[in-house]
Amino acid sequence: MAAIFATYPPPLRRRLEALRRLILDTARTTPGVGALEETLKWGQPSYLTTESGSGSTIRIDRIKSEPDRYALYVHCQTDLIAIFRELYPELTYGGKRCIVLDASDDLPEQALRNCIALALTYHHTKRKAQL
Repeated sequence: MAAIFATYPPPLRRRLEALRRLILDTARTTPGVGALEETLKWGQPSYLTTESGSGSTIRIDRIKSEPDRYALYVHCQTDLIAIFRELYPELTYGGKRCIVLDASDDLPEQALRNCIALALTYHHTKRKAQL
């Protein structure tokens, strides 16, 4: 994974590394998530709840068409972005697939931590809601 992060320009790399740490920390402190699998999907750092099966995959990457922006991606066939929009209308979104972040802004840590926890427990929460 270090080789992938090394390909990003330094300011963006620092932001993506901070987002990675936030994802890993949130997984570690969210009950039921378990260990994450960190891998590449479509060339992007990706985080899967392989051990528990509790959540949806999270990916992070820069936005190639906007050099100072990066994103936290979730599966577009979930309703996660709709949930995030309702909870955090102040964040910037890219359609149904991502939260868009600007490298010059501070990371909205509390909002992202909650969004990440929701994504990492998505399947578990949906199953409970169906019962």
